[in-house]
Amino acid sequence: MESNNLHRLINSAALTKKSPAGEDYRALSLSASKELAKKNGISRQQVEIAALETGIIPERYQRSLGTVGLEGQIRLLKSTVGVVGAGGLGGFVMELMARMGVGRILVVDDDVFADSNLNRQLLANENNLHKPKADAAAKRVSEINGAVSVKAFCRRGDASNLVSIFEGCDLVLDCLDNLSSRYDLEKVSRQLGVIMIHGAIAGFLGQLAVIRPEYPLLEMIYGASGDGRADKGAEVQLGNPATTPAMLASWQANEAVKILAGLESVLPRDKMLIIDMQTGESYRIEVTAG
Repeated sequence: MESNNLHRLINSAALTKKSPAGEDYRALSLSASKELAKKNGISRQQVEIAALETGIIPERYQRSLGTVGLEGQIRLLKSTVGVVGAGGLGGFVMELMARMGVGRILVVDDDVFADSNLNRQLLANENNLHKPKADAAAKRVSEINGAVSVKAFCRRGDASNLVSIFEGCDLVLDCLDNLSSRYDLEKVSRQLGVIMIHGAIAGFLGQLAVIRPEYPLLEMIYGASGDGRADKGAEVQLGNPATTPAMLASWQANEAVKILAGLESVLPRDKMLIIDMQTGESYRIEVTAG
């Protein structure tokens, strides 16, 4: 569809509203966005991007734009992210990415829901036990934001398949629960030349690192791959209460949004953030080779 004509149709469908600060702005409702997409045979994502380019705000993002701005929201809608793991961390990450309007999400997980997931995993409920986590994540995203394209891969992600799955991604999120898969994902992110946002939890503790392709951190944090270290960490003993994955996933999603939207103050490449929810403290640790 010709862009000028689409902009004209969007402008005709837009309404003037007042922001919480009392300022007038032009807004496009969810129902209008759906109708424009359906009548013109285009995606909701195309409608929302065109609206933002015209200075018209899709109403669903109105409370985000004071932080990410019009250009930032456009960048989010044009972005593609890969998520490995749709459990404790991944479920919350997918939820937040969808609500922020990240345009395309690829989720990889070969696991199914079990009773023990019900205490902390957003996507787990009593009606979907023994069903694939990746499929549940994709369904949840489509229910939250129809402008977001989502694809589920119900398989174990490793160095042999993640390159082809995540080709074209702007960044990837590590929502895993084992070290060997994390090493594989870091290897793939280096090969693809994209940032990997690492997250891990145990008990009331969470750790976060933004791993650049040119500065791999996992071996600096955990030691060399294949050195005999246990594949699971302290979470085996400490478990994970419901609050910890929600907290750490929010930090992961926040770093992703800042990167995708072109905002500053991203966690430095040589720092790992530790958050202790029991003591209410957080601190940065310098991570260097040697």
